[in-house]
Amino acid sequence: MTRVVRVKTPGGVEQFEIAEIELPPPAADEVRIRQTAIGVNFVDIYQRSGLYPMPPANIPGVEGVGVIAAIGANVTSVRPGDRVAYAGAPVGAYAAERNLPAWRVVRLPDALSDEAVASSFVKGITAHMLLDRVYPVVSGTTLLVHSAAGGIGQLLTRWATHRGATVIGTVSSEARAAIARQAGAAHIIVGRDADFAQAVADLTGKRGVDVAYDGVGGATLAKTLACVRPFGVVASTGQAAGPIPPVDVSDLGPRRSLSLARPSVMAYMNETDAYRAATEAVLEGIESGILGVAGRSYPLSEAARAHADLEGGTTSGALYLRP
Repeated sequence: MTRVVRVKTPGGVEQFEIAEIELPPPAADEVRIRQTAIGVNFVDIYQRSGLYPMPPANIPGVEGVGVIAAIGANVTSVRPGDRVAYAGAPVGAYAAERNLPAWRVVRLPDALSDEAVASSFVKGITAHMLLDRVYPVVSGTTLLVHSAAGGIGQLLTRWATHRGATVIGTVSSEARAAIARQAGAAHIIVGRDADFAQAVADLTGKRGVDVAYDGVGGATLAKTLACVRPFGVVASTGQAAGPIPPVDVSDLGPRRSLSLARPSVMAYMNETDAYRAATEAVLEGIESGILGVAGRSYPLSEAARAHADLEGGTTSGALYLRP
């Protein structure tokens, strides 16, 4: 038997329940992981709420860190006792132990703590997708990062700045401005009601940024379009502030000549080569200190509180669960 947190029916945090389930032995090409830290991400909230479907077990979560407890037939890449991390499908990380395909797990260097990896793994892979696949960010690139003090926002800012890019970040308060500035943002726009489009125009001499990352959603995306130069890219990465109204194609061009991306990190992690390249780059970034982000720990039994805090915007950095 293993302890899990599952969703009774799609909805709010009150739909979480703690249960004990029978875990079968790992099948061929599978491993069993005894988890030590489980990352909490907005995609988990989308799973809990019903926006994204889950498998019948109704256990959310897409990343974890732990120790190999058992291996199935044909598995030669890891052995019991190895410390590993994983990210992506199949969903079901909110558990003390779980089985998953062996190809998903990545062995961890001894120098990296469980907490550091659980705080940055999926968020780092997301940053890799945005900075490499969606729009190649290099020295001289100018980018807009909404919620620059959040978990993904900090990693995007740190990694882009390390590459020689200029980051304009938006934050909700002066306290969060200090966090974004420490992550490397060159310019900070403060306030939930700030006219960030005008501020970006002022900061870029009315040129606009090369690429903008918008995980806020709601009415923010339409305003973000006005921040990007002609033939630039807007990446819509989430909807923390609520559903995104329909976008009229005339808002993208021809006058603006914009590209709008709606990338999925889950799809990115399903590409084996992309997953391997991203996990290697992220672990190297964590080990070198480029991608370090502070983590806040919750017991697995308090997953509901972690979700409420993340949705309520009362945290900065990253959240993870302890089984």
